[in-house]
Amino acid sequence: MSSTHEFPFRRDDPFRPPARYDTLRAEEPVCRVRLPTGATAWLLTRYADVRDLLGDPTVSSDIRHPAFPALGIGEREAGSRTRPFIRTDPPRHTRFRKLFVGEFTPRRVQAARPVVQKLVDGLVDEFAARPGPVDLVPDYANAVTTTVVCALLGVPADDVEFFREVTRVSGSRTSTSEEVSAALGELFALLGALVRAKAATPGDDLVGRLVAEHLPAGTVTEQELVSALAMTIIAGRETTTSMIALGTLYLIEHPELRAELAANPAAWPAAVGELLRVLSVGDSLALRVLTEPRTFTGVTIPAGNGVIGLLGAANHDPEVFPDPAQVRLDRGGPGHLSFGHGRHACFGATLAGVELEIALRTLVERVPELRVADVADPVEYKHESATFGVERMLVTVSG
Repeated sequence: MSSTHEFPFRRDDPFRPPARYDTLRAEEPVCRVRLPTGATAWLLTRYADVRDLLGDPTVSSDIRHPAFPALGIGEREAGSRTRPFIRTDPPRHTRFRKLFVGEFTPRRVQAARPVVQKLVDGLVDEFAARPGPVDLVPDYANAVTTTVVCALLGVPADDVEFFREVTRVSGSRTSTSEEVSAALGELFALLGALVRAKAATPGDDLVGRLVAEHLPAGTVTEQELVSALAMTIIAGRETTTSMIALGTLYLIEHPELRAELAANPAAWPAAVGELLRVLSVGDSLALRVLTEPRTFTGVTIPAGNGVIGLLGAANHDPEVFPDPAQVRLDRGGPGHLSFGHGRHACFGATLAGVELEIALRTLVERVPELRVADVADPVEYKHESATFGVERMLVTVSG
């Protein structure tokens, strides 16, 4: 019987998942780990195993399950009370997912491109005009994602840092249940007031449409709708914020990729897909509980065990992605798993891809002289967050 490893592992290189994954994938692709909560779970590190786990309709995502492999100290307790729909099973998960999936179809997202581009252009104007050094995380990455998702939903975003702070607390592995509940409570209060205002005066935006269609019909309660909106905002801005900041840093430090994209702008969607795969910021978000025994790479895990499908490890599986740490614009083959797979796959994946393409391309093309500021410790990383990324990144925006 193999030993139990302490998880999570720390990244050695910000541009790739922990090197420990490579060792486990080769020597112990299915292994036991101890989590910060003291509970134990299983890790999967091979692409085929992770994809099979995510596509299995019998596994549970219910955060209330005693074996749910929550990494955060306060995550499961707070989640059991608020019941975010992304941490539930059908039929509840299906019911809430249907509220949003129709609003994020490829056709609707592509139609929204001019709106996203206009918002990003305005934010680049503001960002480039700030005296340096400038912190790219609040002044651009968070401003872009929060402004875009709130604009598309119809949620006021006068204070974009409020949304970042809520996510910082709720997504930290060290936050207590009380801290998570307090942060989410502030967001729920804001959204509750908005829902009640829309009920009195409906508007032609996502929140207005959901309120008008579902509250009078009793499809959802006000509390359920507020919770679903909160989770959509958090999920819709957190990974994308991390990707904009870390993706920008990657592009700054890889001038050959910037030159390749300058020569072939049509390759930007491919570049975004590869950056999502290589950086894998949402590496350990795929948390499941087996309801039936399952065998992965010759190891049978009994029912009732928590399992973590490591998206970053799967995205760097050399059997599927040769030379996995390299961004290759001509890479074919299977797709990355950064947006998940199966019934819990991110319904906002198309929007996130468009948002990343516009945010990264616009910044790189309009501020080509962008570089990391020459100061002490200009970059601070989020090692204790559910989503890896950059907490602070001081850059110089003038030549």
